[in-house]
Amino acid sequence: MKIRAAVLEEFGQPLNVQEVDLAEPADGEVLVRLEACGVCHTDLYTASGADPSGYAPTVLGHEGAGVVEATGPNVTDVQPGDHVVTLFSPQCRECIHCIDPRTNLCLAIRDQQNKGYLPDGTARLSRDGEPIRHFMGTSTFAQYTVMPQIALARIDPEAPLDRACLFACGLSTGLGAAMFTAKVGPGSTCAVFGAGMVGLGAVAGARLQGAERIICVDLSQERLDLATGQGATETLIGGEDTVDKLLEMTDGFGADYTFEATGNVNVMRQAVEAARMGWGLATMCGVAGKGETLDVVPRLLITGRRVAGSSFGGVTGRDQVPQLVNRYMAGDIDVDAFLSHRITLDEVNKGFDLMHHQDGIRSVIDFT
Repeated sequence: MKIRAAVLEEFGQPLNVQEVDLAEPADGEVLVRLEACGVCHTDLYTASGADPSGYAPTVLGHEGAGVVEATGPNVTDVQPGDHVVTLFSPQCRECIHCIDPRTNLCLAIRDQQNKGYLPDGTARLSRDGEPIRHFMGTSTFAQYTVMPQIALARIDPEAPLDRACLFACGLSTGLGAAMFTAKVGPGSTCAVFGAGMVGLGAVAGARLQGAERIICVDLSQERLDLATGQGATETLIGGEDTVDKLLEMTDGFGADYTFEATGNVNVMRQAVEAARMGWGLATMCGVAGKGETLDVVPRLLITGRRVAGSSFGGVTGRDQVPQLVNRYMAGDIDVDAFLSHRITLDEVNKGFDLMHHQDGIRSVIDFT
């Protein structure tokens, strides 16, 4: 079938919205009609050429939600008409990682997905007979996409898809970092560095876990105001003295849990230094630049602090994304505050520009 999609032709250049070909779903695959897709920093990161694992040409986009249109052979978990959220982090429920509660990093299709192909090592996207690769196994900057069934989370059909799409990446990453990776305890003190989508999600997740104090740090007062709306009890404009201020606010101890959601390695170090001696846990959610390293004084670790990484917030996509969407539908999570701009597919590069200027939290492509 012919579809319109935003193709990354060359790193550092605007995406080209054009007509491409999409083949029918093969064994275990599903055709999804996209209704909404968030424009995420990861898409911008790859388009810029900064991502060492990036490839082109590819159809970008991974924060999608839509409706199942058709299924290939041996698809048992979804059927036409189902509402789904796309998952760049799949869940096969069978590999050695999926059956171990210590990780959400499914191994089933990882090798081919990292190369931009579907599980059989081929692409369903093409142009003039030449394959176009699938970004993160999703390619949701398009009217339709074909994906493995293990990379789709079936959700409540009453959930608005322009909100549900945010659970495909940024929001779930932040929520899950607090709820599933760090497992924030009730009555605890948390410090969240960064009030973008992931950081705000971490604030909301800490609130849902019963944290007593949630201190959010950012350079923007406007974003800090949004953090207050998500449950932050205190806010702080970031700077070189952030750690000193946080220690002062916590009687010299630091926070029980800290979360880094900027991708800045200097902020990552602050998150470690602001974690409490004895048991403080610093969770890293941000993606640092190519070749960058985190500099940590070993004594901080010897005295009991721990550092954890969190991919997709530790969320097991097919099982837990629907649960998070249900929490939104129950009124526990204010998702409306995150949706700052509605754009069309043809305006996808505008979404990148808005991100560059830190204008709003999330631009969402509306395919309807």
